Amino acid sequence: MTANGSSRACAVWLTGLPASGKSTIAAALKPKLEAAGHLVEILESDAVRRVLTPAPTYSREERDLFYRALAFMGSRLVAYGVTVLFDATANRRAYRDFARRLIPRFIEVAVVCPLDLCMKRDYKGTYRRGQRGESTTVPGLHDPYEAPLIPDVTIDTTKMTAEEAAGRIVERVRELSQSF
Repeated sequence: MTANGSSRACAVWLTGLPASGKSTIAAALKPKLEAAGHLVEILESDAVRRVLTPAPTYSREERDLFYRALAFMGSRLVAYGVTVLFDATANRRAYRDFARRLIPRFIEVAVVCPLDLCMKRDYKGTYRRGQRGESTTVPGLHDPYEAPLIPDVTIDTTKMTAEEAAGRIVERVRELSQSF
């Protein structure tokens, strides 16, 4: 809370294909926002999914429920003065639009990276499982990924480091904080 009792808390949704660089950017962004006086929580989709859907099927219905719950959790944290970093693909615009409706101070960050490079960076094995047929719902491979139409910030991870990306997002957070 600021001196006048208002909160500078906001939500930053990092969206992009799996292995596009969202987690790396979130890790670089968190300490920068904390240094600027924000309480920060990262809601990383894999970590939250282990609690909400411990045996995930990644079906459309399950994803719909998961992203609604994730957005709701984030909205509650922001309401209590915590800046939330959503580290989640959220392959459908509807998921991010729902969060934007719940959270007035919302920043959508498009993390852009070509699919072939994401597949090379795939340290979790998401694309390999999809190529072997062990998963049939990989965004960008099987399921469409709906990129933001008008993102608040665009980060091309082929041209910008995570530190540079974090600095750019902090600038947008400062701009948003000044408007409230």
